Amino acid sequence: MSDLLANLNPEQLAAVTLPPQHALILAGAGSGKTRVLTTRIAWLISTGQVGPHGILAVTFTNKAAKEMLARLSAMLPINTRGMWIGTFHGLCNRLLRAHHREAGLPALFQILDSADQLSAIKRLLKNLNVDEEKFPPRELAHFINAHKEQGIRAAQAEVYDDYTRRRVELYAEYDAQCQREGVVDFAELLLRTYELLVRNEPLRRHYQERFRHILVDEFQDTNRLQYAWLKLLAGHDGAEPLANGACLFAVGDDDQSIYAFRGAEVGNMRDLEREFAVKNVIRLEQNYRSHGNILDAANALIKNNRGRLGKNLWTDAGAGEPIRVFEGFSDLDEARFVVDEVRELVRDGFPRNQIALLYRSNAQSRVLEHQLFTASVPYRVYGGLRFFDRQEVKHALAYLRLLANPDDDTAFSRVVNFPTRGIGSRSLEALQEAAHRANSSLYNAAASLSGKAGAAVGNFIRLIETLRAETENLPLPEIIEHLIEKSGLRQHYLAEKEGRERLENLDELINAATSFVQEEGEAASGMAVDPAQTNPVASFLAHASLEAGEHQAGEGQEAVQLMTVHAAKGLEFDVVFITGLEHGLFPHDNSTQERDGLEEERRLMYVAVTRARKRLYLTHAQTRMLHGQTRYCLPSAFFEELPEELLRKVGHAATYAAAPAKSVASPASSARVSRAGSESVGGFRIGQSVQHAKFGQGVIVSSEGRGGDARVQVNFGAHGMKWLALEYAKLTPA
Repeated sequence: MSDLLANLNPEQLAAVTLPPQHALILAGAGSGKTRVLTTRIAWLISTGQVGPHGILAVTFTNKAAKEMLARLSAMLPINTRGMWIGTFHGLCNRLLRAHHREAGLPALFQILDSADQLSAIKRLLKNLNVDEEKFPPRELAHFINAHKEQGIRAAQAEVYDDYTRRRVELYAEYDAQCQREGVVDFAELLLRTYELLVRNEPLRRHYQERFRHILVDEFQDTNRLQYAWLKLLAGHDGAEPLANGACLFAVGDDDQSIYAFRGAEVGNMRDLEREFAVKNVIRLEQNYRSHGNILDAANALIKNNRGRLGKNLWTDAGAGEPIRVFEGFSDLDEARFVVDEVRELVRDGFPRNQIALLYRSNAQSRVLEHQLFTASVPYRVYGGLRFFDRQEVKHALAYLRLLANPDDDTAFSRVVNFPTRGIGSRSLEALQEAAHRANSSLYNAAASLSGKAGAAVGNFIRLIETLRAETENLPLPEIIEHLIEKSGLRQHYLAEKEGRERLENLDELINAATSFVQEEGEAASGMAVDPAQTNPVASFLAHASLEAGEHQAGEGQEAVQLMTVHAAKGLEFDVVFITGLEHGLFPHDNSTQERDGLEEERRLMYVAVTRARKRLYLTHAQTRMLHGQTRYCLPSAFFEELPEELLRKVGHAATYAAAPAKSVASPASSARVSRAGSESVGGFRIGQSVQHAKFGQGVIVSSEGRGGDARVQVNFGAHGMKWLALEYAKLTPA
């Protein structure tokens, strides 16, 4: 036991050894929350307070769940394989597999990822002759998912006008189509599970009595339905919690709640504290990641948000380096500075994969990518196309889905003519109309087609039936290998000019299936398991869909990492550049039109700052190309919330400004403005007083360029130094 609790700080120790009561752990960035969660589980089991099967632990990614299981395996001499530790979607999938009849689902129901859901909605609109321009499929998918995440079925949805009424009707039609095909989308997994537990009291009581301790990671990211699901399992299914309900141990950070656009409710933390009468609120404030100046900046920034539960990060690692601030005259200039600094950092020994370039919007990456490419600096855009999202992998999985469930119209539509079999769009339209008239799947409606189309589709049906018969008794990896060969996928990509990489991915899919079979096995050793749970095809397809549904990145080895701030959450790097810190960009324009939008942006900035371990850069530009036009920018309001003593200006903007003695200029940046001279540029000269509509009166201190590229640097006093393009600035002599 002493080894288990060794090296915990006082707050971590208090959280781990709490008595069996509801608890809220406010875990600041880099404060060791995963260690606390895992050690808490190990401590509960080691002290005999609960058995492994009495624990329910919820994470937000499969990676976090696997890490937790790996740590527990190292801590405890027990088999952790049967423990209920996973994501909301993964746990709901497991429960629905075990109780599919009660949930009204087929034993081998399939899971639609976002692309498959969009395809299903497009088919629905086509079958109903609905204009996609009036009801865009993506918007309809968002409408459906948003309602499901609020726990609202079509029958309960509010109708404001005729347009909303039609969308609600389409929501109902979509649900009926999914039920007919035996498929569920991600939002449906949670909603279907919640509804099952609400209406089935014996089942609900079974799980309430089984799970004595419920632990939740990243609680600030839960949406309304996820919180309701947790309350139900914790015995809070009435006005008051059950006296013998489970203990809810929630770990989160309200300062890092940045997913409101996905439905996350930061208010769930306060609701938990009130509704469960939480007496134990423990703050983990000691940070093991960042130096003091970085944490001081983060604390100063986030204190401007109202209604926080409150905490103050600190470290004993020392103050570290000042935060470097760079102002470029354009986004190109900003990117050049960033890449120059990256190259210098690499020369100084920083690994490339420990350098991250963050931005608020994906569109900002282009200019950074261009400069990195030009400078031959290896980089990777974090969150690029993932394995289970790749075209060739999705094709192979569609064949596998059809073997498991021939009524899966989404899988049918994907591969009926891939590789090409002469089945054109008109044949597919005829097939869809026949299926709609008969209220059947495309597979079952194929027999009604005649002529050339009927023969072509019939050949495809026979191919699937042959594959099913030939693979009936084969192991999962051999099933996949067989269908890749017999479906024509391998031959198709062999004939492609650049098909080698796709073939490697298909081979890797076989490897993935082999690993899956070796690592998985029965959900709980020695326990009665529903046959659906032991079906390797259904289990592997569920695994693939759940993996594809996560927002995860590439490997990132020996390459500079580019990503949005949202994608950076949960990651950390030695060096972080936060770029594009300008009004309207970060904080984003949209935040001014949304309730509490600016506070969400500030939390996003807080997340960005706390990704840095050793060195942090904040960069912005005076002008930026947006939508093909030059836009004049003001520095982000967040700069005004950061203590000046923590900042150091770098680059050419500091060279000519009345900067503090601590300011420095990089040689590369200074060289770019060394052309200043006394000659006239665009009718203006060095030392001349000028007037600007926004910045007022100033003095020209430098100039460069000719014609349309001419620009001047002006000292505007209180407004600081500004580089202005003469073609756009409309300066007048003062």
